[in-house]
Amino acid sequence: MKTENTNKTYLTGLLPKPKSVRRKNCAGFELRTGTNIVSCAAARTGAQLLVAHLLEAGINAELKKPSAKANKAVIFERAANFAPEGYAIDISSRRMLVQASSAAGFFYAAQTLTQLLTAKMTDSVISIPALCIKDQPRFKWRGLMLDCCRHFFSIAELKKIIDTMASLKLNVFHWHLTEDQAWRIEIKKYPKLTEQAAWRAHSGFGMPDGVTPHYKNGKYGGYYTQDDAKEIVRYAAERFITVVPEIELPGHSTAPLYVYPELGCTGGPYELESTGGVFNEVYCAGNDKVFEFLRNVFDEILAIFPSKYIHIGGDECPKDRWRECLKCQKRIKREGLKDEDKLQSWFVRQIEQYLNQHNRNLIGWDEILEGGLAPNATVMSWRGNVGGIAAANMGHDVVMTPTTNCYLDYIQSSQPEEPKAIPGGFLPIEKVYELEPVPKEIKPLQRKHVIGGQANMWTEYVQTDEHLEYMIFPRLCALAEVVWSPRTGRNWADFSKRLDAAGERLRVRGVNYRQPKSSVPKK
Repeated sequence: MKTENTNKTYLTGLLPKPKSVRRKNCAGFELRTGTNIVSCAAARTGAQLLVAHLLEAGINAELKKPSAKANKAVIFERAANFAPEGYAIDISSRRMLVQASSAAGFFYAAQTLTQLLTAKMTDSVISIPALCIKDQPRFKWRGLMLDCCRHFFSIAELKKIIDTMASLKLNVFHWHLTEDQAWRIEIKKYPKLTEQAAWRAHSGFGMPDGVTPHYKNGKYGGYYTQDDAKEIVRYAAERFITVVPEIELPGHSTAPLYVYPELGCTGGPYELESTGGVFNEVYCAGNDKVFEFLRNVFDEILAIFPSKYIHIGGDECPKDRWRECLKCQKRIKREGLKDEDKLQSWFVRQIEQYLNQHNRNLIGWDEILEGGLAPNATVMSWRGNVGGIAAANMGHDVVMTPTTNCYLDYIQSSQPEEPKAIPGGFLPIEKVYELEPVPKEIKPLQRKHVIGGQANMWTEYVQTDEHLEYMIFPRLCALAEVVWSPRTGRNWADFSKRLDAAGERLRVRGVNYRQPKSSVPKK
């Protein structure tokens, strides 16, 4: 952070770090009851956010439309010369001027202002120092993936997560909705998906049953109605967050096969899984009814989710059943494919063609590279950076989310009080902060294809809201800075100081975050 002539503690709370912060050599601005918040139409959401935070601090500010007289006011003014999500804040004793070219830019400016409101309040006045802040994100994809299949989370909890994401200037909520263990989204053409495949015999994964409230008729589970999903889409959009749904295929699909066994290679019977792993049961690539089913499912998904991107999974698809299936082998011969890897690529291309016809883009885990990448696909690189490097160098857009830096289901330390987590992984917050989404192996002219990064929260061992929040925060704060702030000038010591203020904001929000403590593994 660039600062001049200041070491004031209220600057240490800004997170993610703005591109530039400069202290001005003049008096700052005083916020008090009666202060006018003058807002253009594009800034309405951001201005309302600021008014709400001031009210929480005991200051009743008035929101007004632009007028000729605007002294001693906070002014949200539209200007053309800003990046789509960029903004500037200029603070003096006379006014606080906030400028941006978009509603999102104003919203992020307001988030920065709310962080400055932690300055000391005296006699019902908040004094903000004279500053000039110029800011814009490094990447356009700044995401969190939440797995609601292994364990189910309520609409209220999802909104709490989305609120906190917005405060960190994250803008993609990747919602994992189908898996081997459950199908969580209502599809009206196929009601049995949620009547049957949303409920399993017990919560599973070696966790004690009865910890969560999500039981019905002795079975564990739950699902989101289409109205629920639309509500989450609406709620997120108000906070400039896009909801990207994930419908897994061709693997990790035991749940739909449990209900409709004719869509598998063997015809079943199949059972819902309650343990982790990679399972052999996959959609039959030689069966035309599979693609009819998927098109019908996506017809309803696209009507709910306006996202440009639709995630199809594509990861960890065993080929055992395809090798033994006469229909799949006939498909390989009929399409002139070399092997089962090429069959997977062919499968993914069928779905991509459907999505492209509906003006949507396919995104999938890096296994979609196997057998050849679909023409317009975006790759989410999770098995290290290798897949992302290959895809970017081929001219495909990439979201970096390697297990080494982005998997929040890993333990945070070897301390005995750490809750149960997926075996074998270790991800302290320091390691999240080390993520560099643009590896040097990507050719300079292709680095533009890295569109961002994402943290992933898989929930095999996470049953409760409190456990979920503990695993996500404050590690998500580190990811937020990585994908927002410039690479130059970013350092761990500086971030650590600002993390204290971020932790206090999490506490005020009622988030059960992990308090900073030693994360060094025991030898």
